[in-house]
This record gives sequence, structure tokens and C-alpha cells, in this order.
Amino acid sequence: MSAAAGALRVEDRGTHVLATLDRPEKRNAIDQDLIDALHELCAELERAPRTLVVHGAGGSFAAGADIAQLRERRAADARAGINTHAFTRVAELPMPVIAALDGYALGGGAELAYAADIRVGTPALRIGNPETGLGILAAAGASWRLRELVGAPLAAEILLAGRVLTGAEALAAGLVTHLHDTGDEALAAAEAIAARVAKLDPEATRATKRVFAAPPSAHPAIDLAEQAILFESPEKMRRMTEFLERKAQR
Repeated sequence: MSAAAGALRVEDRGTHVLATLDRPEKRNAIDQDLIDALHELCAELERAPRTLVVHGAGGSFAAGADIAQLRERRAADARAGINTHAFTRVAELPMPVIAALDGYALGGGAELAYAADIRVGTPALRIGNPETGLGILAAAGASWRLRELVGAPLAAEILLAGRVLTGAEALAAGLVTHLHDTGDEALAAAEAIAARVAKLDPEATRATKRVFAAPPSAHPAIDLAEQAILFESPEKMRRMTEFLERKAQR
């Protein structure tokens, strides 16, 4: 997989797929072309599951939606959930999604970041949802994902008062799990995580993601159902046998 789809560059990195938001002159503002490219990428990763690493070119992740396009949208566009459906599809990809965040990750850019399973950042990160200042709300995931990620009190301040977190504040809140000095270093760290995922059993990883995403009411039934399938898998037998053989040789 190696393609350029306008605002989104997609590269096969072996252990994972790297997607680069590539509108640096617009601070990677999310436009319809990018949404279309995300759907195309998700279709490929649904057919052939791979870990996805996503980051932005030019020192920012994504400064928000393209305001020129957003200004022209009307009620029917809102109900169509243009960004919502794309970001939900990213969140529901079978394998992990890892976001490397640098510079601005605001509005729709923040909501794309919230859709990732794992986020790493830099001290220069500025992440939040200032949508109400533009006369709209954060309707593409922030209103429900952010509460789960950082808790209701901080989510309320971000959503209702337009608070923008620094990289250090995002780390303290658990919104990102690591900070790295530069965007390049954050990307390298994200790709190192993807390489670590690639050493694990993909079926077990996919099952774990399904269980992790399940609502509380689904537990423990979904855990046991997924485990029952894995307990019968040849890969489980192979990996456990190799583990026991290595242990016996020590």
C-alpha cells in the first residue's frame, strides 16, 4: 500500500500503514477531500487489517475543519454526519490506530485524534474543541469520546469553555501517553508502538480491541466468548508452545 490521495498520503511501512495529513499550508485543516480519502483508507484496512499510524505534515496534526467549507454547510449536512461517520470508521478499524500529535489538534483535528486508540504528543501540542466560538458544537465524537478519555469535569471545561490543553496538560490528563521533544520523535515513537503490535498475535489483538470497545453491559460475556475462540486457535498453541520451550532451555 503506497498512495497519495490529495490531502492524505498513505504509505506501507511493513509493520503498519502510515497516513499523513498533508495540507501544511492550511495546517492540515480537514476538508471533504480528506474525509473521502479517510473512507478509502478505512475500506482498505477493513479488508486487510493493519495497524494505522496517523500524523500531520508541517508541524501540526490538524488545526480543525476547513472553515470555508464548514461555513457553507447547512442542516442537512449536519444530519449527514460527514466527519462523524469518517471518524467513527477510523475508531472501529479492526487493528489499533495510533496518532502522533504535534502543534495544533483542534476541533475536527482533535476529534480525529480522540478516535485513535493510542495517542503520543509533543510539548508543542495544543488540543481542544473551540467549536462554540464558531457558533457550532463538537459533534464528530468529542461530546462522548472526550468524557471517557479525560473524565467529565475536564471534558466539560474543554467543550463548554473552549479550554485548549498544552502537551503537558494532555499528558497529565492521560489524553496522550507519552511526550516527545519534536514531531519527528513523536512519529518515531508511534511507529515503534506499531512495530511492537506487529510482534503480537493479530487475532488476539483484534479480539482485545473488540472487547475493549464493548459497552459495560457486554462484559464479561464478550470477554469469555472471544477467549473461547482464541483458546482453540493454532496460533495460541504455537505461541504458548514456543514460550514453554524457551523457558525449558533457560
